[in-house]
Amino acid sequence: MREVNENGRAPADQRATAEAIERGGIGLSATDLLARIAPGAAPPEAEPPRPVAPDGTEPPQPVTTPASPEPLQSVALAAAAPCDDPAPELRDEPTPDPRDEPAPDPRDEAALVSAVAALAGRYVPAGHLPPDADFFDAGGTSVHAVELVAALEADLGLTIDLDEVFADARPASLVRRAIAANGVPAAVEQPAAQAPTEARTPAPALPAPSLAAPSDAVARPEDLAQILADLSLADRLPFVGSPEPAPPRRVLLTGATGFLGSHMLLDLLRHSDAHVYCLVRAADEEAALARLGDALTKYALPWSSEVRRRVTVLPGDIREPRLGLSGDLWDRLAGELDSVVSVAAAVDFLRGYPSLRAGNVLGALTLAELAATGRPKPLHHISSVAVFNEVGIPSMGEDDPLAHIDRLVSGYDQSKWAAEVALRRARDHGLVVTALRPGGIGGHTKTGAYNAQDLSTGLLSAFARYRTVPAFRHLNAAPVDWVSRVAVAAICEPDAWGFDYHLTGVPHTLDDVVRDMAFGGMHVRVHDWEEWRADTLARLEAEPVPELGFLTRVLRSPTALKLCEATLTGPAATADRTDALVAALGLPPAARYDARAQLKTFERLAGDGLARLPHKDDQPYLWFSETTEGGVGPVGAAPDGPCSMALTLSVASMHQLVTERRVDVRGEVVCPAAHPAPLTVARGDVRVRPEEGIPHRHGLRHPLLHYRLELTDADGGRWWLEGHKYARARRDLWRQTRTLTVELGREGGPASLAGEVVVPADTYVRDQIDGIRVDPRLTGREKRAAKLTWLAWFGLEMGRGLAGPFARAAADLLDLRRTPNLTENHR
Repeated sequence: MREVNENGRAPADQRATAEAIERGGIGLSATDLLARIAPGAAPPEAEPPRPVAPDGTEPPQPVTTPASPEPLQSVALAAAAPCDDPAPELRDEPTPDPRDEPAPDPRDEAALVSAVAALAGRYVPAGHLPPDADFFDAGGTSVHAVELVAALEADLGLTIDLDEVFADARPASLVRRAIAANGVPAAVEQPAAQAPTEARTPAPALPAPSLAAPSDAVARPEDLAQILADLSLADRLPFVGSPEPAPPRRVLLTGATGFLGSHMLLDLLRHSDAHVYCLVRAADEEAALARLGDALTKYALPWSSEVRRRVTVLPGDIREPRLGLSGDLWDRLAGELDSVVSVAAAVDFLRGYPSLRAGNVLGALTLAELAATGRPKPLHHISSVAVFNEVGIPSMGEDDPLAHIDRLVSGYDQSKWAAEVALRRARDHGLVVTALRPGGIGGHTKTGAYNAQDLSTGLLSAFARYRTVPAFRHLNAAPVDWVSRVAVAAICEPDAWGFDYHLTGVPHTLDDVVRDMAFGGMHVRVHDWEEWRADTLARLEAEPVPELGFLTRVLRSPTALKLCEATLTGPAATADRTDALVAALGLPPAARYDARAQLKTFERLAGDGLARLPHKDDQPYLWFSETTEGGVGPVGAAPDGPCSMALTLSVASMHQLVTERRVDVRGEVVCPAAHPAPLTVARGDVRVRPEEGIPHRHGLRHPLLHYRLELTDADGGRWWLEGHKYARARRDLWRQTRTLTVELGREGGPASLAGEVVVPADTYVRDQIDGIRVDPRLTGREKRAAKLTWLAWFGLEMGRGLAGPFARAAADLLDLRRTPNLTENHR
């Protein structure tokens, strides 16, 4: 006889069931699974036989339940309501007998639900919140959630943890869980009407949770039951044929007002002939058009008449049945569209699965329904590497198994996992589904546009602001322009459809990030995760940064911390299939999102108050001495008077070099022809390859360096000095790099002295190579890296400058036309 457990089921049956769940229910629908798991549940009702066409084929079926003509999402919102009382097998402890506990008075519970709904309504734009409506979907924010928790305790005596609000923010659910934990408050009064949120005194900050969530934290059983119920909805999709393998001409795009979606919209217009229908959450077409234009402008993207000509906005909502569109419009789109692109999603690392499922999961299923209705259309779904966010997962390849759903604690991770697994089931129905998985999406490498609410942006801002980083294994992030371009390429290439792609670029290691920050002049210290988190929270709370408020809430949430832990300790994402696609289509290959690529974004982050860039008055990053000797004389006369300079050239940051190609100068100038005592450099700089090395005097001299010094003498007089190093097409390259042509004059006046000074050959290597000094706060390894970085950068600039005149001379020699030009006329 087989061993059975207390539920009358053999362990082998449980294992088989669990494995079926992990495989996405292959061979077993989620409805059947729920029927097997739920105690005492009746088996699912058999569907009536489908009609058969005269030719023996099965015609396409409407996506409805057997008993109702409602669309799939209507069924989802009703039949797949969140389960607040999960099946006993999904719990770790035995289920208590309900007869052992007194049931709460339903009248008290109903009154409390009404009171909580009325109180929560103060914080949403509509001014009211139905008992079963989600607080965040109704417009509540994370800040409002903090205020709501404080108001519930102050006005109703109801103690609810902030994480409970984020997990499931429906008033009815909050009350049920509060009653289960604490019982009904003694007196329940309807809260009095109150002024809008803006007029209220902000609620006090809640105490921070412990530094880390338990390492063995798992998903809530009720969320697991809800996820299984949502997965079963994919089984209702009809079976479809293959779409036409041709680049799309009419595309439906959701999420066009978001960061990635707006860039994908422009890339679709730039790199295809498609007309794009943008689903925009708005009351009418005029408001939708205005919202789309504002979003594109916000992200430094064009909003021109040509863009508007090829775009049609559709006021709707991804969370609504049939996207909130009329039946006629839904049917017309189903018959005319060539492709459906799903980008819209709620990206919130604090909210729970019940709060995110309508947009992130049910919305994806509605788009699958549209793709399967009428003519077959491919569905391109923006997923996320968050589907791998299980702590300790061994690898993250494009075809590797996803995380175990019960080990995903964050509602965002769960919702992305559920959407992708549901769409995998849709593939079994013939639907062509492409899963595109970005990691962190960084700012645009050219415009610097960034997503302020992206976790990687928040972390990068904190790194730059506080000069500390937590120890991590890898960061999987790529700039938005590369992610968007590759995603659109996959959408427009029929041979790429139906596969999974990682749009994660080249992963960053801890050493990469530390080196990049140092290159930018931001010398960071590495802390362990708990130390970094505590330090960053303390700094943010001591001097609040409104733009980083969301990061504060993430770092205070035990649930969100599990997402951070999985992100920082996870392996590098691999992207073999994506790399092959990029190479086949001739696109720019993935490159590390390094300091140069981040430059424009760092500047915008600093301008918006999120990050802090190095300042000229900061301690120099790197410095060295330069001495010159030579002579000057009156302008036009022989330079027979001695002149020398003893300077210190310094770099505040490599950011300064990359953006301005400028080196700061301090020191003194000894020139008896100007003043008997040395002249002190009050302010000075050197520009490297000024004006991009554009040649002077008919192309014979190419600027290498330009010195501009403001000087003061011992009597208080003010002077100026300008010096130039030029490159010529001659053999004396060594002397060219050391020779400086100078002019000197009184402030506000013309040059009175001119001449030439030269760096002695025996001091050049000693001072400017061996004598380089680096910020003592850096480690030995970082100091060596700083020197090598400077020498490589400066050597490259000098090489480019010296090569210029030789390239021009070679071009003149190879000019077969031998047409006289100005250069020849002035030789």
